[in-house]
This record gives sequence, structure tokens and C-alpha cells, in this order.
Amino acid sequence: MTTPNTRRPIGISGLAAYIPPYRVWLEDWCAWTENQWPKIREVVGRSFRVRGPNHSVYTMAANAVLRLIDQYDIDPTRVKFLGLGTESSTDNSAGAIIIKGMVDEALVARGKPPISRSCEVPEFKHACLGGVYGMKGAIRHLALDGAGGQAIVVCADIAEYARGSSGEPTQGAGAVAMLLEEDPQLAVVDLVGSGSASDYRIMDFRKPMLRFCGQDRSESHQVQDFPVFNGKFSTTCYIDETLHALQDMYEKRELNPGEYLRSLRSVFMHRPYRRMPETGWAVSYLFALSHGNGEDRAELASYCYEAGIDVELMLEEMRTKPEVANFADPERLHYEAYPLTMAALRAFRASRHFRREILDKMKLGSDTMLDLGNLYTAALPAWMAAGFEQALEEDSLKVGEEVLTLGYGSGDAAEVIPFFMAEGWREATRKICFGDAMKSAIDLNFEQYKALHDGRHVTDLEYSPNNEFVIERVGCHDERHFADLGIEYYKYIA
Repeated sequence: MTTPNTRRPIGISGLAAYIPPYRVWLEDWCAWTENQWPKIREVVGRSFRVRGPNHSVYTMAANAVLRLIDQYDIDPTRVKFLGLGTESSTDNSAGAIIIKGMVDEALVARGKPPISRSCEVPEFKHACLGGVYGMKGAIRHLALDGAGGQAIVVCADIAEYARGSSGEPTQGAGAVAMLLEEDPQLAVVDLVGSGSASDYRIMDFRKPMLRFCGQDRSESHQVQDFPVFNGKFSTTCYIDETLHALQDMYEKRELNPGEYLRSLRSVFMHRPYRRMPETGWAVSYLFALSHGNGEDRAELASYCYEAGIDVELMLEEMRTKPEVANFADPERLHYEAYPLTMAALRAFRASRHFRREILDKMKLGSDTMLDLGNLYTAALPAWMAAGFEQALEEDSLKVGEEVLTLGYGSGDAAEVIPFFMAEGWREATRKICFGDAMKSAIDLNFEQYKALHDGRHVTDLEYSPNNEFVIERVGCHDERHFADLGIEYYKYIA
């Protein structure tokens, strides 16, 4: 009996994106909604994208996959795993096979072979972490029965929030596809050295099907997928799960937390909006200082002094393991699991160390991400794609250098995964074309935004699809001899 060769490194060889063109500038949105632009700019970003009238999560995903195949000249017959990570799926049966069907049709129309018939087509769902779970599934596939083949994982989502809600400025839409294989060209993914954490949090961020009952979508056929969420509680969940996943990785790799975090030059994290990853990484740094030497403790004490809190009380708080699920109570006055640490964070944010240890490590791709909004599962790979392109321009990453990634999914789970830059990362990065995917943009006025958001007909949208999939029509038959009610039919426009 033979066993697959698991010693060959496995990782990512390519990235490609599809970003819908319809853009809302947050400064305009602030004027429309009487929000404070300086605060929104500092906490959220500059703009976000929204899906068009003929877009769905499946069309965006298929567009990204086809671009990946084109940009990296992939032989479709070698692809034996096509995974979809999303929390915006609108079919409770089919998933990635819908994308395969679209892509196959376009490939055959071009005179190319379709994706392998023996390709697996799973869908991964766990809020914003579905794409990371899909990537891990693809790597495990390539390490075992899929050895020698290639895998594609596409992360696609539509982040929509009710108008007037606190989540409205953090909307977004788009898809990022990843090519995975043995001896990768872009980055080796170290699953053995990764860290995981999960814990059920009840009401952090949910999408119960009850929300769909009674929706009238007769004009657009698009179901509005507004989540049930609790902003401050969600921030607590993000921070707590980040800490637990990092701790799991520290123990696996026998790392000194402070030394390790300082050694990193580049970090990519799940990014629902600008401030969230900064906060998560900064709290992780403060926790690392609490496990450090005398100099580390002195630095931590200085932030406590500036914040007017007792350092020993804060250290005791850090040693506790709060049951964050207990915070899911409407009678609570606050949702902070670590209130003293958060007070110290405010002092840390004002210090000279904050830029060096936090902002500088997140600078790659950060400016581009200010114009994307929240892409849910696609947020992390989009940031990586933008970051690698900036690193190529600046020549700021080295072969073999570790880049740390952290994926997060509300509800609640996190994955900390080290990436190591591959020998061919520069050539692979030249093919990403993420900047090109961002170039096509149509700025919406308030009436157009409201109509698109509410699923109504939109006038004066001057956009002609080119080399992309669109929804051609939606089935309406519900008869005994034939039924296709709600099924989308797609068309590729060359």
C-alpha cells in the first residue's frame, strides 16, 4: 500500500478578485445620514461597494474563479477541489457546484476543457471564517487523496445591514479566489503550527432563517440578508477568541509571546472595518507583555499609569478566563470581558509604541482596504492580496519570511495560521491584479444607493458587464410537472 507524500509544502500559488463596481463614498453617506465623517473615517474607512441588480454571491464567486484560471493559466482538468466559503449563500442545497457549472460553461465556450469531473465541490459556512476553513480543507485534501492535483477556494460574500443601523457603514461585497497546490509559488501555509479556538456565543452575530419570512422580493428577487448583531458584544467576542487562538499557537510552537509578536513585520487579520483588527492585535500585544520580562512588565505598567488603573488588578483580569457567553444578556450594563485592559489600550493607542508594534505591522494593503468595506469571508484574502501587491512595489517581504494571518468567524471561532513567503512570491504576486479589480467604479448618489440597497429598480446606472457572469433571470415555475421557483439562471457576457 502506498501513502501520499505529505512532506512537500502546500500553500497558495495565486489570488484573484472580483469587486462589484457600485461604490458609496462614506463621506457622502455621512452627509446623507447626518453621521460624523471624521469618526467614520477613523473607525471604518473611506468607501464600500454594493452588489448590482444582476449580482449574487454565486456570480461574484464565479467571476473570481474564472479570473484566477485566466491570470494563472490554470489547467482546469487538474483542479480536483473547488470549495466555496460564504455566509451569503441563497440555496440550502447546492453551493460550489453552482460556481463550477458557470465556470465550466464559460471555459467550454472558449474552447477550453472544463474543471475536472472528479472535482469535489464543498461549501464551508461559519460566518466570516468559512473561507479559512475552506482553505484548510483544500490543504488537507492536497496532502491526502488529492496529492498531485490543484485546489481552488473562493471566498465570496455580500455584507448588508439595515439602513439606519450601526452596521450600515461597514457594508461591502466581493469575492477572492485562491489557488492551492504542492510546492506553492506565493506562500507556504503552516497548518501544523497554527492555532484554533471556538466557543458558542449565542447572539454575537446570527442569521436565523426567520428573518426571511414575509419578505416581498417581487421586483428584484434578491433576499435581504440583514444579520442580527450586537456591536459591542461582537467586539468582545473577536478579542477573546483572538487571544485564545494565539495562545493555542504559542503552546504548539513553544513561543515566547512578546518576543514572537515583536519579531513579526506583517500581520493580516479578519477586517470587518478599520478599527477592529487594530484593537484585536493591540490587546493581544498587551496580553503578551503580561507574560514577558521585567522590561515588558514595565511597559505594560506605564500604560496602566497613564490610564489611572492598578496594574496588578489588570494582570489579575488577564489571568481570568471569562465566560463570554454569559455576557449575552440584555440586562447587562456593559459587554467588556476585559474592561481594565481596554482602558490600558486607550493609553497604549496614544503611545509611541502603538505605530511600531500595531499599525506598522498592518500597513501592507491597509490603504486599499479603506475602500472595500466588509467582505466577510473575503475580507482576509482581499487584505492579503492588496498587501502582497504593496509589498511587491516596495520590495518589503523576503523569501521565507513569516507572515501571520488571523481569520475570525462570529459565533464564535478563530484561526491563527502562519504563512511563509515562497521563492516565487514576486512573480505570483504580479498576476494577482487586485488593483485592477478595484479600478472599475461607479459612484452612487443617495437615491441610487437606496434603490440598490432596498432591492428596487435603479435608473441611470451606466454599467455594461464585460467578461463576467450575471443573473439572466430567476425561475418562477411551481407546477407538478416542472418547478424552478427561485432558481437563478446565469449568463456569461464576454
